[in-house]
Amino acid sequence: MLRLMLMAALLLGFSLAHPFPGQTVQTQGGRWGLLTPQELKAQLADKDFVLVNTHVPYEGELPQTDLFIAFDAIRSAANLPKDKAAEIVVYCRSGRMSALSAQALVRLGYTNVRELKGGFEAWKAAGFALERRPR
Repeated sequence: MLRLMLMAALLLGFSLAHPFPGQTVQTQGGRWGLLTPQELKAQLADKDFVLVNTHVPYEGELPQTDLFIAFDAIRSAANLPKDKAAEIVVYCRSGRMSALSAQALVRLGYTNVRELKGGFEAWKAAGFALERRPR
């Protein structure tokens, strides 16, 4: 019984210390969290993060998108937050480009990176609309 209680306490401590609720991706150089479309939609109500579209070519964007930075240019982007602890959420169409972007961000030292799981295709499948800005 004591052993079971110790294991439960250890697991609880680990879960409280984990910076990303839900799923995470671990890679060489760091990790980032994954958000479902529903989680991201809820967080947009009180948005306090930088939302970055990394998909090329442009095919639309989520509401309240702050930046468009091509996935292959993220390492050299001058408009990323200077604060490495700033929360950054990246997305693309399906998740492939945003995963590469998230990996690049954690390698650059950003510690609060999250990615929209399934990209804006998952966003649309969840019943949420994309926006299109005139180019």
